Amino acid sequence: MAQKNYSGLMIDPRSGFCRSNSTFYSKRNSIPLPSNESLDVTTFISSRAHHGKTAFIDATTGRRLSFTEVWRAVDSVASCLSDIGIRKGHVVLLLSPNSIFFPIVCLSVMSLGAIITTTNPLNTTREISKQIADSKPVLAFTIPQLIPKIGHSNLPIVLIGEDLHSIPPDSTSNSRIVTTLESMMKKEPSKSSRIKERVTQDDTATLLYSSGTTGASKGVVSSHKNLIAMVQTVVSRFRLEEGEQTFICTVPMFHIYGLAAFATGLLASGSTVVVLSKFEIDEMLLAIGKYSATYLPLVPPILVALVNNADHIKKKYNLRTLHSVLSGGAPLGKDLIEGFVEKYSTVTILQGYGLTESTGIGASTDSLEESRRYGTAGLLSPSMEARIVDPESGEVLPVNRTGELWLRGPTIMKGYFSNEEATASTLDSDGWLRTGDLCYIDDDGFIFVVDRLKELIKYKGYQVPPAELEALLLTHPEIADAAVIPFPDKEVGQYPMAYVVRKTGNNLSDTAVMDYIAKQVAPYKRIRRVAFVASIPKNPSGKILRKDLVKLATSKL
Repeated sequence: MAQKNYSGLMIDPRSGFCRSNSTFYSKRNSIPLPSNESLDVTTFISSRAHHGKTAFIDATTGRRLSFTEVWRAVDSVASCLSDIGIRKGHVVLLLSPNSIFFPIVCLSVMSLGAIITTTNPLNTTREISKQIADSKPVLAFTIPQLIPKIGHSNLPIVLIGEDLHSIPPDSTSNSRIVTTLESMMKKEPSKSSRIKERVTQDDTATLLYSSGTTGASKGVVSSHKNLIAMVQTVVSRFRLEEGEQTFICTVPMFHIYGLAAFATGLLASGSTVVVLSKFEIDEMLLAIGKYSATYLPLVPPILVALVNNADHIKKKYNLRTLHSVLSGGAPLGKDLIEGFVEKYSTVTILQGYGLTESTGIGASTDSLEESRRYGTAGLLSPSMEARIVDPESGEVLPVNRTGELWLRGPTIMKGYFSNEEATASTLDSDGWLRTGDLCYIDDDGFIFVVDRLKELIKYKGYQVPPAELEALLLTHPEIADAAVIPFPDKEVGQYPMAYVVRKTGNNLSDTAVMDYIAKQVAPYKRIRRVAFVASIPKNPSGKILRKDLVKLATSKL
């Protein structure tokens, strides 16, 4: 029995599928979006009413920031940035581990119409310099210990943190230090002298970098409207307006998962965020009891550790207040879900699916019953539409047919920064985002991810592009050819494995190959297994047949 949609379309209420246009519509209630076009995400968040008192807690030091202190600091930092010449459209780099100051920097920059670009503190100087060359920031925020990673650039620097004694003794870098974030936060905001340009919802707010199959990291351009829609989705998903909640922030804030929820989204709800500067399972578990946390976002490998060590954990740590864990990065199987439910019977397990290109929004399971659709990524998020498209023929497919998942909605990016070719191949003229995931949607509207068209390796929730590692391997003087594949691992999800063809007459070792890559990439990108072969299997057009290599590697398991 079909029901009539608000737009006059006949939509199956069970699956959300409309036969007339082969589109799936979200079964969730639509999210309200502000009609005022002259609105930035910082103003939107700060103007929302709530009864929360503490916004952020530093899990290590115990330092707290109230909502009043956060917004006063944002106002002061924005005023200081305006004084030193930061204007609408300028890009500002943020290189920092998780911190209670991370959101203050982001919100201050975006309030001026300037653009925040974040990067992984684990990235090498080479990787960070590539991002700087592409995004062309005019200012950098970083901590003293990370100054050497941007020492090659001429960027003026604002230091985050109070421990200024740990600044490396590098006179070149030190001469570029403009001020400290702490001193900016203490300055009385000067609204009369601030140059406040008109910021609209369509203006760019963030420039986050997402890896692709080409190995070239691409800047994802997201608007204030994208972030506002994301905030509304996060708040409505957890019904956070119904009461104050406390979240443990273990996921990195530089990533869309952390930035969306912890650096912006939860501020709108009055929830408290307990920030861990780096992930350590003992510190995370201690923080749950110490701060009476109710929500714990994580990635599947951490969930595996919680299940495998449940007896020890429940004896040692107080988890009584915890009522939900939120998993993202990969769908969870039956054994893991039921293992968790058995060990932690009072905690609900929820899942989420999203991309940097969709501002972290796409699909979710919002109850244990939904999560028990084993292997699902969930139902479409509010106001999101989907299509399943045959990647070969372009045919748009109905229920229970596998093809590439396309998404459209208010959180979909504007495009890739200064990369028209990549934008055109990912985002069509009607606003459909090609996700690169092979999926099907079942009779009840649940999305199942079958495989990836984009061949990214998922290591502990981080994305590792094989092509980037292959390009580096081919710079080794003793390597003739190489291919990198995902090797399955229960602890980390997948790790990079290399198949290497040696040049004639050398005895290159697997350790030498791994060491060569380790010196050039972040730790999560390191190759952790090597096999030597006579040739790399490829199709007639020269594309590496990774599936053949994956079968070869896993056949011996």
